Amino acid sequence: MVKRVTIHDRVATAILDAAAVLLAGDGEPPSMADVAEAAGVGRATLYRYFPTREALFQALAAAAIDSISTLLSAADLDNVPVPEALARVTRACVTVGAQYAVLVSQPRQLSREQVDQCVSAPIRRVMQRGHHDGTFRADLSVDELLSLFGGLLHAALHMNRQDGIGVEKASALVTSVLLHGASRERPAGAPRGEPGDRGSSGPVSH
Repeated sequence: MVKRVTIHDRVATAILDAAAVLLAGDGEPPSMADVAEAAGVGRATLYRYFPTREALFQALAAAAIDSISTLLSAADLDNVPVPEALARVTRACVTVGAQYAVLVSQPRQLSREQVDQCVSAPIRRVMQRGHHDGTFRADLSVDELLSLFGGLLHAALHMNRQDGIGVEKASALVTSVLLHGASRERPAGAPRGEPGDRGSSGPVSH
């Protein structure tokens, strides 16, 4: 049976999407007036749906964790090689970039158990597998890998938001830098002749 999307649902979604985008910015958390303007609704309408700023942020955090956990659950992370699992995790987070930023900026709106179970735990398992099977450097702990991943992801989300580089490029940047660093050296096992391969004949002259 197809679920009917009511006008109420559409308006609520528009408000939450607008609030997520504003929260993902680099400035101060938005006011209710900012959210109403961005969503294209009147302040009276906004308050009818979300009576307080706290209620709005709680609904926003709940929607964010639902979106991200759904994507991570569907990614089959435990049954693919670590590099592919990392790529899938990154793509999921970048795809819902504004909503991912909500979980970072508004962690108090959800219990730690919810965030750990639905978001942190799947990502940690990928890092643990990579640490165990040698995908990642042995001198980096799982916690350090998670911190590096978070920093790269934040930078990629900012680049996508500011420069519009797109989900695929932003995701690929995070994955490749975490796996191989930013060095021009060719990673072991990579095909020769790739950009940055010092063993190749160098740039092609035109």
